[in-house]
Amino acid sequence: MYAIMRQITFKPDVMEEAARRTEEFFLPFLSNEPGFIEFYSVQVGEQAALSISIFATKEQAEEGNRRALEWAREQLFPLAEAPAQIVGMGEVLLHQKNA
Repeated sequence: MYAIMRQITFKPDVMEEAARRTEEFFLPFLSNEPGFIEFYSVQVGEQAALSISIFATKEQAEEGNRRALEWAREQLFPLAEAPAQIVGMGEVLLHQKNA
């Protein structure tokens, strides 16, 4: 498995709208990408969020990230202070999930 982590800082008072757009539009889009496994969005500040996308392979993660960027340019970046930054990417070393 391979993970890509991105952080984005939003303009004041738009975090809820960003989360809504992500849930309603981005997640269905991302779930259809080859190799997609999981997605997390974590609020890490009053106006900041960290996203974690998990794919089966590095190649699928890179392609999924490229396609996600296309979507985000139109739907999320207008709500942001600046485009999202990749803060990390790499092979998942450990993964534990309860049923």
